[in-house]
Amino acid sequence: MHRSRNLGGLVFIDLRDRAGMVQVSFNPDWSSAAAIADAAAVGVESVVLVEGVVELRPAEMRNAHLDTGDVEVRATSIRVVGPAVTPAIPVARGKNDALPAEDLRLRHRYLDLRRPELQANLILRHRLLQVTRQFLSERGYLELETPILTKPTPEGARDYLVPSRVHPGEFYALPQSPQIYKQLFMCCGFDRYFQIARCFRDEDLRQDRQPEFTQIDIEASFIERDDIMALSESMIAAIWLEAGHVVATPFERMSYADAMERYGCDRPDLRYGLEIHDFTAAFAPLEFGVTSTAIAAGGRVRGIRVSGGAAWSRKQVDELEALAKKAGAGGLLRVKKVDGKLDGPVAKFLTPDAETALALADGDLALFVAAGDRVSNPALDRVRQECARRLGIVDENARRFLWVTDFPMFDQDPATGALSAVHHPFTAANPDDMAAFPDAPEKWRALAYDCVLNGLELGGGSIRTSDPRVQSRMFALLGIGDEAEQERRFGFLLEGLRAGAPPHGGIAFGVDRIAMLLSRGASLRDVIAFPKTTAARALFENAPSSVPPEDLRELHLRSTAEGE
Repeated sequence: MHRSRNLGGLVFIDLRDRAGMVQVSFNPDWSSAAAIADAAAVGVESVVLVEGVVELRPAEMRNAHLDTGDVEVRATSIRVVGPAVTPAIPVARGKNDALPAEDLRLRHRYLDLRRPELQANLILRHRLLQVTRQFLSERGYLELETPILTKPTPEGARDYLVPSRVHPGEFYALPQSPQIYKQLFMCCGFDRYFQIARCFRDEDLRQDRQPEFTQIDIEASFIERDDIMALSESMIAAIWLEAGHVVATPFERMSYADAMERYGCDRPDLRYGLEIHDFTAAFAPLEFGVTSTAIAAGGRVRGIRVSGGAAWSRKQVDELEALAKKAGAGGLLRVKKVDGKLDGPVAKFLTPDAETALALADGDLALFVAAGDRVSNPALDRVRQECARRLGIVDENARRFLWVTDFPMFDQDPATGALSAVHHPFTAANPDDMAAFPDAPEKWRALAYDCVLNGLELGGGSIRTSDPRVQSRMFALLGIGDEAEQERRFGFLLEGLRAGAPPHGGIAFGVDRIAMLLSRGASLRDVIAFPKTTAARALFENAPSSVPPEDLRELHLRSTAEGE
């Protein structure tokens, strides 16, 4: 029972289920006095069974805002089968009524999920997954399941560990992804695999990340990068079409190096310009200590031109500088052009040649970071996004899909020189780079690719290393050089590859993020039935929670929390 109206002898009830809403009327002309009394006594959110006749409403009483607004159920009886106490949070809301606080809604999720908006989101999610299954099945992909209790093999985040009761001191891990198992499927001859996979990552708190999530996981043998991209584009187009949107293919492509140079990040939002430019040549001859010091240390002076930004106040530009500093920059240099003249702290250092190189139009604001790329990229990326937001130049209805390719194979620690995998250690390196720079793996590019939409990563994948000798070398480059250690951590993959493995590759897409975008949800929690908070807590069932000492003893564990 969504809501009711008692007009003194006439009772109207709005009944709600996942198909929608319908009005039920109780009137002495067709309802008994007992039925009217029973209807008047029903509490909001109670579950009822109603018998009656579906009739057209009188013309003057029809509701054009309701799908069933032309009809009503003229009830002859009503029976409460699920009486409800006064709900902790309201389900029925007026147009201008604010939602209760999110923590309160998550605590009472059984009520929150009754809201038509959330029900529509989960129904859409169901439809998107069915389209995905049909799309891949029609192309010969097999939906195969991989284990949930797996071997701990960290892939960048911490594993969730599960203690074994029957094997004291030993642990399973919940999978961060099905990566190794889907590669083993390729070794087994299942040359086209997919799975709607549940994954788990014990990450530090991050806004709008969930410790458990769902991905569309795909792997195939005898396949190259362009094949996976084409398959993915067609699948994305089918998914978006199910939600009522037409997607043009093929998607744009951009190398990682180009994305970082022009946008400062590897998932650029192409709905607006504000590209980053290198102004090092203009600043190099100047006697300006900030830029001279940065250039002498091997850095560059890079920045963006903001059309109309000269009208911003000093306070507004200071706010941009605060964002740059938060992203790691030492500061944000600025110069603007007003009435044909340059103004700002940097202006007095600029020569006529430098002014020409900046190419500022009247009303422009230029913002620079003088530093190495590791510092300037994230800072300028953050500033660029905020400038676009302030200018109102982001088209919220545009869809700019993009493939980012040719990622670095490794990230090198500038202090120690140690290598870490940019994606994961099973990604194949570009064979041309391996041949050209056999002793300089930091120069290798990976056969990896990410699918990006409007600055958000939808999914990513790579061609895998299928030669066990090459895979062993990759482990060694990542600091897992001891053969015994490789066998202990990844022996089951290496054994599978040694048994004969076809060339293979794959990709995975985030279901939660796709559903959020297509439903226009405010966060991932709007498209997940029972989500966790940003603190990784499940408020509805109050998890995680403590475990009695006797249960821990059965698992051969002892808690050190609170001095136990």
